[in-house]
Amino acid sequence: QVQLVESGGGLVQPGGSLRLSCAASVRTFSIYAMAWFRQAPGKEREFVAAISRNGGSTSYADSVKGRFTISRDNAKNTVYLQMNSLKPEDTAVYYCAASGKVRARRRDEFSYWGQGTQVTVSS
Repeated sequence: QVQLVESGGGLVQPGGSLRLSCAASVRTFSIYAMAWFRQAPGKEREFVAAISRNGGSTSYADSVKGRFTISRDNAKNTVYLQMNSLKPEDTAVYYCAASGKVRARRRDEFSYWGQGTQVTVSS
């Protein structure tokens, strides 16, 4: 069983930055590919970014490419999402997810989910 707890969300002005963290309670964090998804009100949950087990491979949604960076620290059982140049359309609840695959980015490939953290981008 994997428990995931997100933190770092909040209110930020357009153009600002936030760093989200996701702490995993699991004995062997390094066997899980990790990802961030987000869900805005009235919309489907969508893929944001993913990172492979060892951190050597990353992928991003086109809407965040060049602005967001996913990383992980396997020694701390934590995955991060650095979000820069934030836009109002980035407003959503951001979820951390874990997959037993080497690499994954589809929602159905992730078995474990956190409770989410709210990110609001507004002036």
